[in-house]
Amino acid sequence: MNLTLDRQSSTPLAQQLAEQLQAWIRQRRLRPGTRLPSIRQLAREQGVSQSCVIESYDRLVAAGWLEARHGAGFFVAEQRLSEPVLDQPLRDEAFDGRWQQFNDDKAGLLNLCCGWVPASWRATEAIAQAVRQVSRGPVEDLIDYCPPLGLASLRSQLHKRLGQVGIEVAAEQILTTQGASHALDLLVRVLLKPGDKVLVESPGYYNLYNLLRQHGIEMLEVPRTATGPDLPVLEALLQRHRPRCLYINSLYHNPTGSSLTPKVAYRLLELAREYDVQVIEDDIYADFQDGAVTRLVSLDAEQRVIYLASLSKTLSSSLRVGYLVAPPALITRLAELKMVTGLGTSRFTEQVVAQMLASGTYRKSVSRLRLRLAQHMAKALGQLEACGWQVFAEPYGGMFVWARCPGRDFAALDREAQACSVLLAPGSAFYPQGDASDWLRINVAYAQDQRAQAFFQRTRRPPPS
Repeated sequence: MNLTLDRQSSTPLAQQLAEQLQAWIRQRRLRPGTRLPSIRQLAREQGVSQSCVIESYDRLVAAGWLEARHGAGFFVAEQRLSEPVLDQPLRDEAFDGRWQQFNDDKAGLLNLCCGWVPASWRATEAIAQAVRQVSRGPVEDLIDYCPPLGLASLRSQLHKRLGQVGIEVAAEQILTTQGASHALDLLVRVLLKPGDKVLVESPGYYNLYNLLRQHGIEMLEVPRTATGPDLPVLEALLQRHRPRCLYINSLYHNPTGSSLTPKVAYRLLELAREYDVQVIEDDIYADFQDGAVTRLVSLDAEQRVIYLASLSKTLSSSLRVGYLVAPPALITRLAELKMVTGLGTSRFTEQVVAQMLASGTYRKSVSRLRLRLAQHMAKALGQLEACGWQVFAEPYGGMFVWARCPGRDFAALDREAQACSVLLAPGSAFYPQGDASDWLRINVAYAQDQRAQAFFQRTRRPPPS
């Protein structure tokens, strides 16, 4: 390849290299499936460092121009007709110009039930680097308001990522939020009114239950099975109550760890169409995906599914960045409410996340996180089985296991846990009406801690008579 790098230019060499490689691909001089030179070879040919080539390749992978194959190198990816140019912003056509958490409050307690990964697993150096880069950038990224739909550069990156997992949407269908909880609140305010009925999974997300109560919404419970919602119960509730919405956590369900199967997904969409129900699909653990998965939004041909996700679980709880995908007319209403209630989202935060997505550092950190979680999941499942625990469903991704120790109720298990400095959450917290339950949510990221190990070993003993 004949590439020309201008070492006198203020444009970083890595960006120049990425832009020229992208131009070759756009002009079809590099065809889909073509293997690019190795990092070492290209660095030698162009007289640049290997880290420069790595950054360029990572940018092109993040933008969807290349795909990285483990052990094989980098290859030109199949391109879509509407593929945006690298770093080209998306215009905001409609708006252009115009719980409770189970916190560890006591020193030394291991929060085995929490909903986040350990701080030591986070990409802290990459986050710090992105913060520094944004801080040295345009002053408006530090002080200005964010556009109503969200920062264009972030929405551009989200648009690419959605396409890479089979979610084909238009740019104007994406709205950024301050995490998934903010997205849920906007949806409840726009779609529902006090007294409306909504289908929720049981067990499920406790913060959703609290939010719906705050707005006076009646919850109809649909039992969660190992393959998704209990369809016979769901259909009976649809026939009897004609609810407005169905809320579902399709993948790596919180708290059971189960995922929707294709058969259940297709039938669920058939029922939604038959009974005219809006489906809200929470894919908050989207980036824990490892292998083929079934998302309702990918199967939806009628724009009946509203999709929401977040980067806070994988990136940082302090970088509150989530997003919604919905029909343009609904996005307009949601964006108006977003501006009325909070004057938008944080431009600085969104710029930091956009920078990590564009540079490829987010992709690499999530890849490491998925591998680490998979290893801990396998170990945790083996240990629970060895200690006589029952698992609701064997997850193939994510960080939660829904399990119980036969013969012991929560009070008995909690005493054993306290003796080992382990914090548990009662299973009742994951049911809309707080039903008593001997099931526990276990976060596998913490299950290898010696305190968790000691707790599991204590449960092997026969329960006291």
